[in-house]
Amino acid sequence: MTEPTGKIDKPEPRWQALLALLAVGGIYLALPRTLIVGPTWLLPAVIVILVTPTIVAHRMGKHSLNHALGIIISSVITLALIASVVLLVVAVPARKEAPVALLCSGAELWLTNVLVFALWYWRLDGGGPTLRHQRREFGSRSFVFPQMQIEKIERGRFGIDGWRPRFVDYLFVAFTQSSTFGPTDAPLLGRWSKCLTMMQIAMSLTIVIVLISRAVGVL
Repeated sequence: MTEPTGKIDKPEPRWQALLALLAVGGIYLALPRTLIVGPTWLLPAVIVILVTPTIVAHRMGKHSLNHALGIIISSVITLALIASVVLLVVAVPARKEAPVALLCSGAELWLTNVLVFALWYWRLDGGGPTLRHQRREFGSRSFVFPQMQIEKIERGRFGIDGWRPRFVDYLFVAFTQSSTFGPTDAPLLGRWSKCLTMMQIAMSLTIVIVLISRAVGVL
């Protein structure tokens, strides 16, 4: 499934992952105060504070530090997401929020769930974007993307010689898993990816159940 290729020579752009991180911070600011642990500004501030040295470490070629900081950022936003989902579940029977506000908050947390786990898959697959670039391998080590299932002699015809996943590919995987509650076009290979996927599906399912129950209560 993986083979060296000399056709992959451009570093993977990281602005998409950075945009996803900023989106997580922005969505967090839009959540009601009752669904946030600590000050509203805390998570966005932590994201900005940690992203800055992460970018600097990447620019200076300190890839181990960059990877470690990326793991820390992902861990922080994951903990914030879990806390907000728990507060969302608690808010339904307590009726602390108006129905429309609660439904909007659930949708925001669902989208955050997609972005958070897309960042995890992008950060961990094959050791991260830097190692994926250095190895110059075809495809993925943890997911079986559709491109990897095409015969080698046919890859040129589809223009996927030397293909490897980018952030958008991991975003699509996270989106479909949150939508269908299971892997779709990219079966899982790595044990770590299976564990993260179970966590993502559990949170997505929890949010959807809360939204449905609240919608039924409104009706």
